[in-house]
Amino acid sequence: MRKFAIYGKGGIGKSTTTANVSAALASIGKKVVQIGCDPKADSTLNLLHGEPVMPVMDYYRQYTEGPDFEHIGREGYGGVFCIETGGPTPGLGCAGRGIIATFDLIDELEVFEKLSPDVVMYDVLGDVVCGGFSAPIRDGYADEIFIVTSGEKMALYAAANIFKAVENFKSRGYAQVKGLILNRRNVDDEY
Repeated sequence: MRKFAIYGKGGIGKSTTTANVSAALASIGKKVVQIGCDPKADSTLNLLHGEPVMPVMDYYRQYTEGPDFEHIGREGYGGVFCIETGGPTPGLGCAGRGIIATFDLIDELEVFEKLSPDVVMYDVLGDVVCGGFSAPIRDGYADEIFIVTSGEKMALYAAANIFKAVENFKSRGYAQVKGLILNRRNVDDEY
């Protein structure tokens, strides 16, 4: 099983990129799980034809017991199994905690053992100053990191921070940055 995390600043095209890669892999016969790690819970919308899956954190807020396997996600385009972490009620919690809670639930329910995916795609908000958002990097969930960026200053700043975060954990044998994905915005000197 290969495990990829796609990072980048908000609005740079991570979710679109991740969903397109998931769909492409599914179309060549790979079994894919895509996990949206953003409070907006919009990573898998394109794979689910615009019908959102209930985010794990929303489920926890609405029900007294945690979700079971049947409620953690839903199959989308090409058989891609779609999971969204969601986040806290705005202003009342840590969004990174939603990622950690979802990952714990995935382990507890043995989601990967049950689905046996070839590829797991994590679509992660680029705010890696928060421990929860760096979980795919440091806790062994992802092996390979790709950073979506443009030539815009804020996108490059976020990409540099993400790279630094990965480098901070390099000596521990965690995930490594394998490349940048350019989402061209036609700004001066972008290349």
